[in-house]
Amino acid sequence: MPSPYLEIKGLTKRIGHRVLFANISFTINEREHIGLIAKNGTGKSTLLSIIAGKEGDDGGTMIFRNDLKVGYLEQTPTIEAQALEGKSEEYLQRYKRFLTQMKITEEEAARQESQLSGGQIKRIALSRVLAGEPDLLILDEPTNHLDLEMIEWLENMLSRSTMAILMVTHDRYFLDRICSSIIEMDDSRIYTYKGNYSYYLEKRQERIDNMNAEIARANNLYRTELEWMRSTPCARTSKARYRIESFYELEKRAKQRIEERNVRLEMGGTYIGNKIFEAKHVCKAFGEHVILKDFNYNFARYEKLGIVGNNGTGKSTFVKMLLGVEPHDSGTIDIGETVRFGYYSQQGMAFKDDQKVIDAVRDIAEYVDMGNGEKLSAGQFLQHFLFPPEEQYSYIYKLSGGEKRRLYLCTVLMKAPNFLILDEPTNDLDIVTLQILEDYLKNFCGCLIIVSHDRYFMDRVVDHTLVFHGNGDIQDFPGSYSQYRDWKEQNEKQLSAEKAPVKEEKKPDGRNQNRARKLTFKERQEFSQLEKDIAALEAEKKQIETALCGGTTSVDEITNMSKRLPFLTEKLEEKEMRWLELSEFA
Repeated sequence: MPSPYLEIKGLTKRIGHRVLFANISFTINEREHIGLIAKNGTGKSTLLSIIAGKEGDDGGTMIFRNDLKVGYLEQTPTIEAQALEGKSEEYLQRYKRFLTQMKITEEEAARQESQLSGGQIKRIALSRVLAGEPDLLILDEPTNHLDLEMIEWLENMLSRSTMAILMVTHDRYFLDRICSSIIEMDDSRIYTYKGNYSYYLEKRQERIDNMNAEIARANNLYRTELEWMRSTPCARTSKARYRIESFYELEKRAKQRIEERNVRLEMGGTYIGNKIFEAKHVCKAFGEHVILKDFNYNFARYEKLGIVGNNGTGKSTFVKMLLGVEPHDSGTIDIGETVRFGYYSQQGMAFKDDQKVIDAVRDIAEYVDMGNGEKLSAGQFLQHFLFPPEEQYSYIYKLSGGEKRRLYLCTVLMKAPNFLILDEPTNDLDIVTLQILEDYLKNFCGCLIIVSHDRYFMDRVVDHTLVFHGNGDIQDFPGSYSQYRDWKEQNEKQLSAEKAPVKEEKKPDGRNQNRARKLTFKERQEFSQLEKDIAALEAEKKQIETALCGGTTSVDEITNMSKRLPFLTEKLEEKEMRWLELSEFA
């Protein structure tokens, strides 16, 4: 049986009169990797903060294993210098090693927080948390502000880790490849799925279908019982009283509602002509830091372009030059007359905290033109962005970070732009909102540029990709980011093979003139055994992967299999490497 690290029973949290979650219970076991999913504003970050001991709850219990070490990465971490005081030399060595792996120099790590970028702060904070070697690692949006290289490094490291992990992330590839369990918070309740994100999607739909069928059955019976309640004088018999009590229980079940929020946002785009923008010989640099070098590009009508690259390579600067916010040093950027930009920036929008949600939208327009003569009021439009009427009259200061980002997105799209530029739009948005945004962008009748580190989002939306390699080197790739990664890996393997030195045959000398290196008897036995071991390990690994995706395995079996899988992978790599060494002389 797996050892429980943390047992949560009946946990409740309120903010004012608003209940974030009530009487929720779940367990985190040794080595278990859990993804927490819920829509913005339902208390995901608050729950993580409570578990980490950063804020209190309003009821319930949390039972930690004795001497459990907990590491916590906040969504917006701070990195006070005094936090390193009193740390052991062993800790500091690990910290420096993680800094190196995350490409942060010790000089950068010693700077004041105000002198660092969001990506640098996140990497330093991650290095500190990981250096502590926690038993339970709590991560709140760990991929925010990380570039793709760092995200993939962190993904590989965590997927092999024996730490227990509880994370909130909008990055669905990251979630799918690391987590073996999914916990969903929905309508103040907890649902647990023993599998990765793909398994969760399948089983969640089954749960919703079953729930809808149950509600439909309850509604059919409710109509019959409602007729009886209205037409029959309620005699004071125990049988009648029992039926009346049953009626009210039935009424509760019948009036349940699965809030799927499968909102489809469809807007008629403003007309855009054939000329979009044309960049000719554009150059841009900050001192010796080159962003663009003799850059030429002719943007096509209805093009959907993704921009990727490491932090600091100039992606955000590039889009600001298109918008005229940042000047270029030389060359020309010619924008078409019909182009109407809509810009969603990384920094977000500065709302007035004492303003209500509905008023922030009404300041822009009372009605939104959806195209084809259809208009929506500000309130109706907000419902497309998952703000029900009761939330529209809440004050902005009460919104979560993700809800504020969602409101900002609403204000950008309601202006009906025909050229959207979205700079890191997925940060802090929940998965439900991302799915709505993805569907909208796929059908958007205009031009689109997305700067993002969210691989899943990019793969779903963009036609082709500009890769910023740094120092003005920009590559135009005709495909999605994942297609680019596959092409890059194949290309690197091919180049590596071509550059591999050709082994020169040693000239025979003396007694060994006609003798080549051969396997010894012991090595031949080892080689033969390795082939059997590799086949057995591959078979067991495949069997476990099939079982984990099958949906019929028990919770205990899934936990044990999840612990076994990293061990098998490591053993396979070790034996395959040795087999390759011996195969040269077989």
